[in-house]
Amino acid sequence: MALRSFRVRFLLGFLLLLAALCVTRGLWLPVFGYALIHDDGPAKADIAIVLAGDTYGHRILKAAEMVKQGYVPAVLVSGPAGQYGQYESDLAIPFAVRHGYPAGWFIPFPNSSLSTHEEAIDILAELRRRNVHSFLLVTSSYHTARAARTYRSLAAESGGGLTFRTVAAPAEFFLPDSWWRVRESRKFVLSEWTKTIAAVFGL
Repeated sequence: MALRSFRVRFLLGFLLLLAALCVTRGLWLPVFGYALIHDDGPAKADIAIVLAGDTYGHRILKAAEMVKQGYVPAVLVSGPAGQYGQYESDLAIPFAVRHGYPAGWFIPFPNSSLSTHEEAIDILAELRRRNVHSFLLVTSSYHTARAARTYRSLAAESGGGLTFRTVAAPAEFFLPDSWWRVRESRKFVLSEWTKTIAAVFGL
């Protein structure tokens, strides 16, 4: 009898907790959206880096603005293969040119990376080859925190000498304060948290 009473109280308490979480979701769910963002803002650097993965072009346009505002002289555009047989950089740079930015501002960097970690290894090696000491890491807002951790870790492992600031570009459909209300925004948040947790366990 006592065991049954305990189970009933436990179930009621659990249901009340779920109800409270549901009612107050607007207070705590945004934390999971904003935790994905790490935006240092721009400063003078040797070059800007545009990470791959933005089919809307916000990243490369943000980097182009950094050149226009005098923060960097050029932009290295990462471009993995796989976009209908083309490198992403070969699509991104003409997109920026169509928006009025000179083609000479951009340096294509075709590569075969399949993850942020692989891309970072390739890009950091290229920056050292070019004798770069500082850079602006430009990527979508929801990707900034994970990208910053990846680059910070790999730069430290390889002996330092490189400094960078992370610059957040707008992200289509990503709403950190109400991400659970929009399907595409939910996908960004769930994907980024899955990758973040996987990285903690070295997966």
